[in-house]
Amino acid sequence: MIRAALFDFGGVILSSPFEAFNVYEAEAGLEPDTIRRLNATNPDVNAWARFERGELDPAGFIEAFEAEAAALGHTVDARRVLDGLRGHVRPEMVEAVRRCGERLRTAMLTNNFRDPAGGSSDDPASETRMIFEMFDDVIESSVVGVRKPEPRFYEIACERLDVRPEECVFLDDLGINLKPARAMGMTTIKVEDPAAAIVALAETVGFPLS
Repeated sequence: MIRAALFDFGGVILSSPFEAFNVYEAEAGLEPDTIRRLNATNPDVNAWARFERGELDPAGFIEAFEAEAAALGHTVDARRVLDGLRGHVRPEMVEAVRRCGERLRTAMLTNNFRDPAGGSSDDPASETRMIFEMFDDVIESSVVGVRKPEPRFYEIACERLDVRPEECVFLDDLGINLKPARAMGMTTIKVEDPAAAIVALAETVGFPLS
C-alpha cells in the first residue's frame, strides 16, 4: 500500500536542465550531452557531487568543474551550466503533487546547492516557493550532506515521513537515481514524458491526478 509520494524537482516538477545544457552546448560548439557526460565522470567525487553535498561553494565549483572539463579536452563556462538549472514549472505535475498531498505523505527529494547568500539552488523565496510549501518535507542534498543516488538520502526521506521504502513511490528523470530507491523496495517511475509519468503515478496510487 502506497503511503507516500516522493518527487524529484528538476526534470520532474521543472523541465529538465539537460534541455538547457543542450542549448548551451550548441551555442558553445560542444558535442551534444557533453555536460551530462562530465557529470557522469567520477560521479561520487566530481565537482558536481561535491557541490551538491555542500563541500564546494559556487566559486569552488566553477573552478573545479572547468578544470575537469579541460582535463577531458573541453572548454566549458561553468557559470552557463549553473544558469541551465533554472527550468520551467510543469503545471500538470504540480497538480499531481497537490492531489497526492490530499491523501498521502509527500516529499521533494532534490540534489541542489547553496549560494553565497545562504539560500539554495531551489530557493523557496523564488517563484517556486508555493511548490515547496505543498510538500510535507523537502530533502535537499546541500542541507543533509548526502545526495541522490546515495542510499542514505532516501533513508532520510523515509525517516522524516515515517514510512517504509515499500510504502513509497518515487519519481525522477534519471535512472541512476531510481535504481537505489527501487533496490530499497520503493516503486519507481522514470519521468521522460511527464504526461505518461502522471498516468503511471495515478495507477500506482489508485486515484486520479488530473
